[in-house]
Amino acid sequence: MTQPDSSQRRKTIERRLKSVLESFDTIDRMIASYMDRLGVPVLRVALGIIFIWFGGLKIVGGSPAADLVANTVYVLQPSVFVPILGVWEVLIGACLLHRPLIRLGILLLFLQMPGTFLPIVFLPEVVFATFPHQLTVEGQYIIKNLVIIGAALVVGGTVRDAETDEVMRTLAHSPE
Repeated sequence: MTQPDSSQRRKTIERRLKSVLESFDTIDRMIASYMDRLGVPVLRVALGIIFIWFGGLKIVGGSPAADLVANTVYVLQPSVFVPILGVWEVLIGACLLHRPLIRLGILLLFLQMPGTFLPIVFLPEVVFATFPHQLTVEGQYIIKNLVIIGAALVVGGTVRDAETDEVMRTLAHSPE
């Protein structure tokens, strides 16, 4: 029995490696396809749940952020403003969960978001343990809103296309 020479062994190894890489690529494409299809809807529902949950806590008086909000906003009494903000947040969440209202939810979200950063300006001692890099828990709570803004941009960026397509299909099939 003859032993394969080194070039045959190398070709066999290369063929096996190519087969493994092709299998990996097939699996990776399948996973990426699922992620592409599910990503935005899951992101939209997650945003909706977060806003309903956090807003609901403000309405019933159970929000850990209530004191932070109360110490930042001086326009209304905290006992009035915090529940109003909670209703606003629940409305954002509900709009995000109901497809026809996504655009309204995104608008309400972007009107609300600048206010979430006010403690950085008005209460830096509450936001930073060491300015500007070491955040307190409250500071982390505020900065995570950057992720919410990014998620809202992704969700909002998909609404117009789907909506426009539906309107165009309706117009194309309607009698003149």
